Amino acid sequence: MDERISTGVPGLDAVLNGGLVGGRVYLLKGGPGVGKTTLGMHFAMAGVAKGESVLYVTLEELAANIRADFGRMGFPVNDPRFNLIDATPTVEKYVLMKDPFETFAEGLEALRNAVVERYREVRYSRIVIDPITMLKLPAASELDYRREFLAFMKSMARLRITVLMTSELEGADVEEYLADGVVEMLTFESHGRLMRGIRVKKLRGSSFDPAIHPYEITDRGIVVYHDRLLTDH
Repeated sequence: MDERISTGVPGLDAVLNGGLVGGRVYLLKGGPGVGKTTLGMHFAMAGVAKGESVLYVTLEELAANIRADFGRMGFPVNDPRFNLIDATPTVEKYVLMKDPFETFAEGLEALRNAVVERYREVRYSRIVIDPITMLKLPAASELDYRREFLAFMKSMARLRITVLMTSELEGADVEEYLADGVVEMLTFESHGRLMRGIRVKKLRGSSFDPAIHPYEITDRGIVVYHDRLLTDH
């Protein structure tokens, strides 16, 4: 069996029957405020804790805010192995190398090329793209984007990099069809109370628990209650 990669989220690895399969690309779906960035940070920091080099590309939230918010939660965001790249529209230019790369916002192909080139110096084991939606916009057509996505997946597989990308898109979009695994974060209102649930919809190369399990967002991150089911929705 391929190596399992921990998500770093208490309880989630059990739902995944041991964690993610390494060297593959995963999609994390959910609406605003469900904790996608927090889960992505757990995933990144699980790599840092193992001495791995991790790349976190933020395309919506400013890097300064991410460092401040998650630093207060106890995440070691200043660890030199945690490489945080700010590619938000407010940043005029951000590069992985001094040249010849343009901004990540140019698209998924630009990111793939930059990572492959940078890999010679920094052997990333994990990458978080938050959110992938922003890299989809520059594509000339859905067919072009699909080709870029597949090329990205092949490159990451060749380098054995495990990728977690977030998305707020509803319904089954192209990423959901192509990604090696899909995890969805959900919210329900029951009797005037907000309930949160997480479920694994897809995990190539492995069995998994398809049930919806409750989770909480605490001042230290996310906790998934893998031994409970979210039935009241």
